[in-house]
Amino acid sequence: MKIYSWNVNGIRAVLNKGLFYPFLEAHQPDILCLQETKAERGQVEIDLPGYREYWNSAVKKGYSGTAIFAKQEPIAVVNGFPESFAKRYQFADELQRDSADEGRVMTAEFDTFFVVTVYTPNAKDDLSRLPLRFEEWDPAFLAYCSQLEEKKPVIFCGDLNVAHTELDLANPKPNRGKKGFTDEERKGFQNFVGAGFIDTFRIFTQGNGHYTWWSHFANSRARNIGWRIDYVLVSSPLRSAVKAAGIHADVMGSDHCPVSITLEL
Repeated sequence: MKIYSWNVNGIRAVLNKGLFYPFLEAHQPDILCLQETKAERGQVEIDLPGYREYWNSAVKKGYSGTAIFAKQEPIAVVNGFPESFAKRYQFADELQRDSADEGRVMTAEFDTFFVVTVYTPNAKDDLSRLPLRFEEWDPAFLAYCSQLEEKKPVIFCGDLNVAHTELDLANPKPNRGKKGFTDEERKGFQNFVGAGFIDTFRIFTQGNGHYTWWSHFANSRARNIGWRIDYVLVSSPLRSAVKAAGIHADVMGSDHCPVSITLEL
């Protein structure tokens, strides 16, 4: 089973460039998780025979949003954090808006695992959203995935908007303390690892030079001056089932590229 995650930075833009269907044909994902779709289903002319489609679009037009396309029909699909979980966690008002109105989280339940796709809020250039991110969002998302684990293992994937270590961006020193590479955001990611979730790419590949996002400026992608901020993490019981994990930097159409894992269950 192949599970892919891709921040498309606008599904309509990728479709208009003629790059979405060739990607699907070449990679044949069994489950495809998208972030930053920036569209409602009715705004997209898309034909995906063999896939079931699930969309969680933002209230604001042309903004954020997630989607899951799956060849196998899930047992259930939940948009956002479930109301029962939100009440238990007692979210801050802004966090509730982020999760409910911005379409940032989707969960699909399958027979032996959950798949969660997430588009984590950006801390912003002035770090004005960093307190929300560090104090509210990351703890809430970890608590949610941990709660799902009580039932069955979890695979969560998406744009987490953080480079975990200095190996995960081309220029760590000048970017230290900036959005995506603050101590707080990195600690938030480390808390996922500390809770037992496994960064699947690092099972197979070490070192730097492996990135999933590149700035549009200064020919960054061609020069591979990028950041690894898109991930697939799995619950520890699934570690032995992960047979491959990849970054598909050759797939164009977005400023992010897809990431994937291959499972044998």
